[in-house]
Amino acid sequence: MPLSFPRFERARVLVAGDIMLDRYWHGPTTRISPEAPVPVVRITDCHDRPGGAANVALNIAALGAATSVVGAVGCDDQATILRDQLAAADIHAALLECPAKPTITKLRVISRQHQLLRLDFEEPHSAAEVAALPARIQALLPGIGALVLSDYAKGALQDPQALIALATAAGVPVLVDPKGRDFSRYAGATLLTPNLAELEAVVGPCPDAAALGTRGLALVRELGLGALLVTRGEQGMTLLRPGHDALHLPARAREVYDVTGAGDTVIAVLAAALAAGAELSAAVTLANLAAGIVVGKLGTAAVSEPELRRALQQERGVARGVVNHEQLLAEVGDARARGEKIVFTNGCFDLLHAGHVRYLEQARQLGDRLIVAVNDDASVRRLKGEGRPLNTVERRMAVLAGLESVDWVTSFAEDTPEALLERVRPDVLVKGGDYDREQVVGWRIVENYGGEVRPLGLLDGCSTTAIVEKIRTRPSDPHR
Repeated sequence: MPLSFPRFERARVLVAGDIMLDRYWHGPTTRISPEAPVPVVRITDCHDRPGGAANVALNIAALGAATSVVGAVGCDDQATILRDQLAAADIHAALLECPAKPTITKLRVISRQHQLLRLDFEEPHSAAEVAALPARIQALLPGIGALVLSDYAKGALQDPQALIALATAAGVPVLVDPKGRDFSRYAGATLLTPNLAELEAVVGPCPDAAALGTRGLALVRELGLGALLVTRGEQGMTLLRPGHDALHLPARAREVYDVTGAGDTVIAVLAAALAAGAELSAAVTLANLAAGIVVGKLGTAAVSEPELRRALQQERGVARGVVNHEQLLAEVGDARARGEKIVFTNGCFDLLHAGHVRYLEQARQLGDRLIVAVNDDASVRRLKGEGRPLNTVERRMAVLAGLESVDWVTSFAEDTPEALLERVRPDVLVKGGDYDREQVVGWRIVENYGGEVRPLGLLDGCSTTAIVEKIRTRPSDPHR
């Protein structure tokens, strides 16, 4: 069964854990310091972004899911920056203030896309400072589709067992990005997502897939976990579940710039997909694609819904050509997210001739993407009579898809494409022939939402009906 894209806008996810601010200083390096054998970086650009559990929340929000985050910060400028950036991403932040501690901040110095140095400003939180965290989580659990525990061992998650118990009682799945060697802290979680090194520190060496499966499943049974997802760097990731064969997914990254925050992206996509109703193996597949995208970016980064949708479509090989209506809507959504202008035309296209080719080239010039909607065989018969179409809808669409000017070809069963126009809502509706604007089917639909209607002429002397009639009336050759 083909993998479907989750409706992330229906998902509600809560993230709890160690909140941080990731700070980046960028600049060129042209010389070595005379004071010590270190490069001198002339800082030309500075920027901040949420890190740790806040980065997980940012990744979830980037997919379009409703997101809340709970954690602890100081009473300082860094906390203000974090609050402002989370609010700008439409993330509900229920943050505890710890006046005696600074907001955890990681400063990275970067030159020529390489990280030269990281400076950490932090003091772990005490149990007393985060004692109110479970109550805040419990208050936010109703209606939540998944709880993520993002543990960076900075003290926010003093008692994961209490949080897992709260979520379990509320029927909310719990996904944990673990830290340290005591995984018993996360017993009963729905899913644990360690990387291979973290897992081996707990269960011992896993030199091959067989050892990984044996030792990983033993840990699942011991801790009463629902599943274990092990991220394995360039070897991809492996999902282990009792009663299922191991699911091994290869790495998808074409070029790796930075693995910072890749684990955050993986658990974010998993949580959002599960909260949207996806099955676990489908959620893992999407998370694997997302990991391949994010490691191609520099620094802590998020993967947007259009980026992930596009990666999935490329995986299926549906980025252009013949598509069904759902695939078309997904592609159009991605194109709009990139600011592209959508052009739509329709017809029978029974015999493709020079007039059609020229007309479609002109239509394509009116925007960035051209959709051609084709009447199916039954509707052509109703419009043109018995004996038509001469070519099946599959063959007609295949020919159209081969034209350079055409991006997507789809079919419709009705006599007119009005129902499809209502769903696609193109920027420009084009029709070939000697039509006035008001004679173009669907013109009122398009203009009502602010679109444009453009009749275009066809090449003189080119007509499918005339070609068919000429073939039918041509005298047969007795010598053939």
